[in-house]
Amino acid sequence: MTTPITIRVIGIGPGGPEHVTFAAADAMAGVDAFLFLDKGSAKQSLLDARREILDRYAPQGYRLIEIDDPPRDRNPADYAAEVRRWHAARASAIEQVLLDEIGEGGVAAFLVWGDPALYDSTLRIVDDIAERGVLAPEVTVIPGVTSISALTAAHRIPLNRIGEPIHITTGRLLASTPEGAAANQVVMLDSFLAFRETAYPDDHIWWGAYVGTADEILISGRVADVADQIAETRDRARDSMGWLMDVYLLRKAESPDLGE
Repeated sequence: MTTPITIRVIGIGPGGPEHVTFAAADAMAGVDAFLFLDKGSAKQSLLDARREILDRYAPQGYRLIEIDDPPRDRNPADYAAEVRRWHAARASAIEQVLLDEIGEGGVAAFLVWGDPALYDSTLRIVDDIAERGVLAPEVTVIPGVTSISALTAAHRIPLNRIGEPIHITTGRLLASTPEGAAANQVVMLDSFLAFRETAYPDDHIWWGAYVGTADEILISGRVADVADQIAETRDRARDSMGWLMDVYLLRKAESPDLGE
């Protein structure tokens, strides 16, 4: 017999409390516990950011449960297989906490940075938990403001020029962008600034770290002019904060900006 439980996956935007939507704030009410799996040097800062949001939008009080995040090989021979293994280990750990700490009829929630549908594993893990057959979760997903929209708003730019495609990718995959999709590339999860190897000097980049928060840092310009500045700024920010969340838009130079 499966155990009924409610899981809310709540997008909370890129980090600033002002980007939390009314729907997200409403979803924080009536939650028995908020779960998180942060680890490493970023853990305390990210937990503090969540507490700031919950202090504002969950005045009724809240409970946070930290789950030990299973280890992960960052440079595996088979990247996809390693991610699947890691997600399965996460699902197992979360399932046990849901059984032990939430129980039948309870409500658990995850506060997801940005939007749960964009480069986040929470929904896949929740699906894995449901497929195990021990729990019968009723899942509600609340969309959130993405770091992409926060980035373009901060730089006051449109995401693309008229009629051009938008390609969203990671630093790991930037070099393998399909032909015809490189006019406007949004790059996330780029630990090594892959654009320095793939972009042309005259391409334009709009970069941001901690977008939408009080610690926001913005740099833009020709790749040839600002690449070193971005790299140096990233290093200083990571050393200062203990963690880094950044994103950038890379735009090919050969297509003229026609405006609206």
